[in-house]
Amino acid sequence: MTAPNIVEAWNGPGRRDGEITTVAPYDNALHPSTKLSAFEHWYFDAHLDSGHVVIGFLVKRRPEDPPISRPWVELIVYSPDGTRRQVSKKYSRSAASFSTEQCDVRIGENRAYAELSGDLPVHHVHLAEDDLVFDLRFENETPSWMPGKGETHFGAKDSFGWAVGAPRARVTGTVRIGDRTFDGSGRGYADHNWGVGDMKRVIDRWHWGRLYVDDYSLLYATVLTQQRFGAHEIRPLMLARGGEIVLSTGEVEFSEGPSVYDATANRSYPTWIRLQVEGVVDLRLTVQDVIHAHDFVDDVPVLRSSLLKPVAYKLIGHPGYFRFNSAFELTITTEQGSETRSGTTLHELVALK
Repeated sequence: MTAPNIVEAWNGPGRRDGEITTVAPYDNALHPSTKLSAFEHWYFDAHLDSGHVVIGFLVKRRPEDPPISRPWVELIVYSPDGTRRQVSKKYSRSAASFSTEQCDVRIGENRAYAELSGDLPVHHVHLAEDDLVFDLRFENETPSWMPGKGETHFGAKDSFGWAVGAPRARVTGTVRIGDRTFDGSGRGYADHNWGVGDMKRVIDRWHWGRLYVDDYSLLYATVLTQQRFGAHEIRPLMLARGGEIVLSTGEVEFSEGPSVYDATANRSYPTWIRLQVEGVVDLRLTVQDVIHAHDFVDDVPVLRSSLLKPVAYKLIGHPGYFRFNSAFELTITTEQGSETRSGTTLHELVALK
């Protein structure tokens, strides 16, 4: 069987951007499609000075949702004590609106929109469900970015798009958790995915993450397709120095360390990963803590029983999710020489098979 042709998004030459795309407002807006397998969502997260990490999704449809699904929102809080609070709610399609001109999404009383009057975008986010309320302002410190033209095509029918509205943002506002309201200052990130197709049959797994130091910001993803798509690897990486994006490439070498089994997710994860761009970037992340592990089979009530779980694993594999806290060492090489930065960051692994 011949693997479908995969066309990555790069402007070139090769699998990189000799000229970095200027992200237009409509790139971060709704990408309309009449296909039942179309999906689209907007994502925001902030690492607050209080030690909390808050995450918000506004979802038209996720790739794993049934074809005819209602829009929904999700709010997640990781607290400094290691606890996690997660709330999601579905809405009728009539209660949601999605602009095709710029980022402006409403689902119920929840909203995210971009203010575009200055040199760089400012995103405003209001999310309120149960006893969680996020009222946050994401002020870009770098331009928006996407790899090439933003959308990779897997054959004639399937596609996946990625635009990062806020690769690095200064966050201000307030967060309420239960009866407590506190300052929401910190550092944030916002992105947007869209596409068409059943990603469970296209993608085997991906790593995704980013890191920040005073003078550099780095984003990456490594996506492995399933064998029917040739086990093809897509590896976008963005590097910014200060407020300037200096590298946008998919010419990345990726390697993993020894694996460790996690009983909660019922699958293994690598103890370290390394990304290298020859002569420019060398990044190694070493896992210190698994702060969230999840077995996707548990999301299907009928499959949770000890009788049916083994059958599900044989049929669909061991889909799972990890969010890691890792130590990183980043070496950047320029004409002036090499410089190394270190610290800690969060990143994730999603396996669909």
